[in-house]
Amino acid sequence: MGRVDVMAKRFWADVTLDSDDDGHFIRLDGRALKTPGKRPVRVPSAAIAAQLKHEWDAVPAAEDGEIDPTTMPVTRLANVASERVADRRDALIGEARNYAGTDLLSYRAPDPVEYVARQAAAWNPWLDWAAERGVRLETTDAIRAVDQPDASLDAVAEYARDLSDFALTLFVHLVAVYGSAVLAMAVMEGALPPEDAFDLSRLEELHREEIWGRDEEAFAARLALRTETATLGGLAAILD
Repeated sequence: MGRVDVMAKRFWADVTLDSDDDGHFIRLDGRALKTPGKRPVRVPSAAIAAQLKHEWDAVPAAEDGEIDPTTMPVTRLANVASERVADRRDALIGEARNYAGTDLLSYRAPDPVEYVARQAAAWNPWLDWAAERGVRLETTDAIRAVDQPDASLDAVAEYARDLSDFALTLFVHLVAVYGSAVLAMAVMEGALPPEDAFDLSRLEELHREEIWGRDEEAFAARLALRTETATLGGLAAILD
């Protein structure tokens, strides 16, 4: 996702909420927040703007208080949506369509039996959910890619096309994190909590941990990404 602003240290005292005809935003000491490319940052709801405010309020006020982009996922997403998406909508829609063509939920392990069953129990309900919405994906346990129906891939593209710039940015980000357009759609529609979708997308890692034990460094990295994804995925419920 995008960078935060160019300043490395806190340079403001007050963060306030505001709105105009283009959406909701925050002001730092009265100045409207802008992207690194100097475009106005706008989000689609007051609730999301409040999360922006929280991130900027949370930057330490001490003399050495630094802006840490890793603690500001909503700001980073808003920067991308405000600065880059309007000119790249077709590319992002195509990206979502392509991901659906190799959707994680379509690719199954050939063995062992217990893991095959675990994948089926975890993933099949969401493939069924997607099929009810016109996204019918085939599954395979072979190494070779399976060709998915064009109508299903087109349905994912149409879903993405109907989203606002901000929602499209969020959707494509979730698709990339999960490796699954189906899981991302379920989160966007409020059918699946974002942290549960994350766990479903890491089923193989979780299964390996149960057998071989936990790699603490890998676990910490996964936990950090899960936490960030839960925050961002939660924005789907407050888009309007």
